[in-house]
Amino acid sequence: MTDIHNDVLEDEDFDTILSSDIDFTGTLYFEKPFLIRGKVSGEISATSLLVVDEAAVVDANINATTVVIRGVVTGNVTVSDRVELSNTGKLTGNVIAPEICMETGCIFNGYCTMTDRKAVEQSI
Repeated sequence: MTDIHNDVLEDEDFDTILSSDIDFTGTLYFEKPFLIRGKVSGEISATSLLVVDEAAVVDANINATTVVIRGVVTGNVTVSDRVELSNTGKLTGNVIAPEICMETGCIFNGYCTMTDRKAVEQSI
């Protein structure tokens, strides 16, 4: 999944889409690609791709395989593959990832720890 770039993803690429009128509080766990357009507070744990869309607001610690942030995320992000922070994305929290891509214009406030893939996979 490291070849996915956040500007080529279509709705059809996701098994589940949390729409913009949803405000969810709790723990999310999923195994297939998931797109957030609404608001989420709590914890997110996944074994696949998570995309936080432009209007989305997430206040949660995230553990996933790949995370693409186009909206606002407050919380720590731990991934086994890659974090992509688009030019519209804002992340306030620490990142642990083997690979991170930040576009010009994004906002990132936190610490970034780059590790090898095997070390992160064991912590998820």
